[in-house]
Amino acid sequence: MTVKTILTEPNPLLRQISKPVESVGAEEKKLMDDMLDTMYSANGIGLAAIQIGIPKRIIVMDLSKNEKKEPRYFVNPIIKNRDIKKSTYEEGCLSVPNQFAEVARPKECEVEYLDYYGNKKILKAQGLLATCIQHEMDHLEGILFIDYLSKLKKSMIIKKLSKAKSTRIVV
Repeated sequence: MTVKTILTEPNPLLRQISKPVESVGAEEKKLMDDMLDTMYSANGIGLAAIQIGIPKRIIVMDLSKNEKKEPRYFVNPIIKNRDIKKSTYEEGCLSVPNQFAEVARPKECEVEYLDYYGNKKILKAQGLLATCIQHEMDHLEGILFIDYLSKLKKSMIIKKLSKAKSTRIVV
């Protein structure tokens, strides 16, 4: 398993719409394993394949706060139902480092997806899990959490990230 580089905003790849996966085979399982390693290495709780430059409709997440890992895999996820009630969480993103903002999303959702083995599943999610699923699924559509912010806040964040990128020295 390999830790991959996480793309950061501004990067045009992050704005691509990801393509559906034909079937879950060895290549997709290796990708999901690498995504998990990458996410754990960056202390994240969710990661979409596009965040490591692969435009496939795959997300991984692990909301466990204990030593025992509880990874979740979602291939070709589709939200079937969204609650009209909203809940607000302070969101961050591995592709928008060190930036956080409150985002209101549907409190509950039902998602249909294929698991790590290609089995069709349906999950009723609520709270942080629902928020995380919706956040990661936004990545599959080329949407970042900062897109929910005011134009001013969003442009300030992008300006900060661009400045940080331009001052990095790669050896």
